[in-house]
Amino acid sequence: MKVSVIQMVSTTDLQVNLDSAHALLRAAAREGAELAVLPEYFCLLGHSDTDKLGIQESFGDGLIQRFLGDAARELDLWIVGGTLPLAAPPDDATSAGGTGRVYNSTLVYAPTGQCVARYDKIHLFRYDNGQERYDESRVLMPGQEPVVFELPSRDGHCWRVGLSVCYDLRFAELYRAYARGGVDLLLVPSAFTYTTGQDHWEVLLRARAIENLVFVAAAAQGGRHENNRRTWGHSMLVDPWGSVIAERAEDPGVVSAELAFARIEACRAQLPALAHRVL
Repeated sequence: MKVSVIQMVSTTDLQVNLDSAHALLRAAAREGAELAVLPEYFCLLGHSDTDKLGIQESFGDGLIQRFLGDAARELDLWIVGGTLPLAAPPDDATSAGGTGRVYNSTLVYAPTGQCVARYDKIHLFRYDNGQERYDESRVLMPGQEPVVFELPSRDGHCWRVGLSVCYDLRFAELYRAYARGGVDLLLVPSAFTYTTGQDHWEVLLRARAIENLVFVAAAAQGGRHENNRRTWGHSMLVDPWGSVIAERAEDPGVVSAELAFARIEACRAQLPALAHRVL
């Protein structure tokens, strides 16, 4: 199955970002991709964290959701919509400071244009090195459940795909739960900071692939943004042995590779570590 991860440098303008995403999805389709993955916050990286509240949508309809469904149908692609802000129930959407909060959600669209899966980011990023400060819990509600969807590919296999987002990558137990559930491919749409990305991004992605003997596809934000934020990029595809099979360092673009189900089977036969689990 050919998979494309899409790297973006999203702006503070929703329509500009949707136009950019469409051009990159079209390029992935031209390369023969069956599955294309957009990065976290593909639709908006605002001047402040609260900007995402202004474009939030109710699950089931909205400009961003219609864009994703229409693109999947038009391009005959499975599309994983990075993340977009989905409204939380009114009783849950207010923080202690009185500011509304939303879910940071990944939506999956089949080539029919139908939304077939939703994952709300579970782990919310917080970081403070004295110069850079982030606290996603100020505007985001955490999700509660891992989510798997099935993708019947042209190669005759039905791939089980596990969903995660960015900071989730640091929590190995989420991915081990996916492995126990028979997942073959892990998706990690992200907007890693440049500071943390240069030290941890690749090693974490490769570790998740190695320890679970699965493919990992990570679509990232990668470059200097209009809001002066810098993201690490290095969107990549990693095989079950931990080898990086395709990568893009910075700037917008499409990273594609053919993922062979036989590679998973071979790695698991050589090193049946999943069968040796004790705990």
